[in-house]
Amino acid sequence: MSNSAEPTITLYGTPLSGHAHRVEAFLNILGLPYRYVEADAGIRKSDDFLALNPLGQIPVLVDGDLVLPDSIAILVYLADRYDDSGLWNPKAPEEAAQVQRWLSVAAGDLRFGPALARILTLWRGNGSWADAQRIAERVLRFMDGHLTGRDWLATERPTIADIACYAYVARAPEGRIPLALYPAVRSWLERVEAIPSLTPMPRSAIPQPA
Repeated sequence: MSNSAEPTITLYGTPLSGHAHRVEAFLNILGLPYRYVEADAGIRKSDDFLALNPLGQIPVLVDGDLVLPDSIAILVYLADRYDDSGLWNPKAPEEAAQVQRWLSVAAGDLRFGPALARILTLWRGNGSWADAQRIAERVLRFMDGHLTGRDWLATERPTIADIACYAYVARAPEGRIPLALYPAVRSWLERVEAIPSLTPMPRSAIPQPA
């Protein structure tokens, strides 16, 4: 997390949110100064926070006059606004389509699979762990096959697709979803965590059931 004086960017999140981690990791990769505001469940019910995001969800990015919720939208915005190389969110049609495909996986199968299994395990939320397990195992098998013989999800280099998919896969075991059967996924996680300036997804200190 950057401590530069008077940053124009503010990120509202919590340390154990994979959605917020996506944004924090990408801000660090891009080397952008920002202020981090921890927005726990109580803060997210406040009038001030609901003025930023009426849905009461994190993350929220404030950049000058722009107020932008939703982790995927924020990744796209940051890449298009601040990545001069154009490599993190490529515009060539074939590459752009592949990035979008994996952003959809991040918002769909990963959210309702490993992410939900983790929520149910750590915080006893609402939903079926068995259903989340089935979705998680299906998407992890798919990812492992896709990553066999290639380094990155969407193109021949890392993109925001890899950043979007990383956190909840990395911490899938916290939801009782083991990664032992997915060697290509485990190797991909190592490559993601080796990206310069990327901050790995924190591990939970919450006791997990046996």
